[in-house]
Amino acid sequence: MQLITCNKLTIGYEGRKVLSGIDFSVCEGDYLCILGDNGSGKTTLMKTVLGLIPPISGSITFADGISPRQIGYMPQQDVVQRDFPASVREIVLSGNLGRMGSRPFYGKGEKKRAADALSKLGISALTNRCYRELSGGQQQRVLLARALCATEKILLLDEPTAGLDPQATVELYKTLAALNHDHGITVIMISHDLAAAKMYASHILHVGDKVFFGTTSEFTVSEFGKGGFGND
Repeated sequence: MQLITCNKLTIGYEGRKVLSGIDFSVCEGDYLCILGDNGSGKTTLMKTVLGLIPPISGSITFADGISPRQIGYMPQQDVVQRDFPASVREIVLSGNLGRMGSRPFYGKGEKKRAADALSKLGISALTNRCYRELSGGQQQRVLLARALCATEKILLLDEPTAGLDPQATVELYKTLAALNHDHGITVIMISHDLAAAKMYASHILHVGDKVFFGTTSEFTVSEFGKGGFGND
């Protein structure tokens, strides 16, 4: 089943075009990597899919029962966010805010979702720790748990391994693969890691002056898969 379909999409800010001619779809259970050069519009595309930026033209269609509010979003962290003085439990619980409407307090359901997300990612022992005291890899797992509280179907991740050491990077990739394969969660991830994209993704969208969308096997034999590109 197609969860998200983008048709003849042109995106940008305040009418200034960043990307055009974007056609792709994401089906249930897909693992889509979005690749491209520096400044090619990958993050702009993700924010447009989330409804944070309106498209200049074209359409984004969601399957019945899917809306941007039901997508777990994990943006890139900045220095200030890494030093945020809150507990792990507080941060993960905040992933429920989009589903709570005007209700001001977390209920049993939200607390259970947070506990389940922490358990699923193997970080229950960190529940009462201060987020700012965690390693980079632990922080990314906490943010991933937060994103899981917002969704049962789709995760959107913007460079989730940025700033991580090699071991933490491998562990996060394995965690995402397990969420995709074992729990059926659809993954859409911006990445600059071509090797990891070829290893883990089922589909690849390469954006820039030319746009490619297809399976990872198709990408590997294309001009894009044989070439290279810069980091985001």
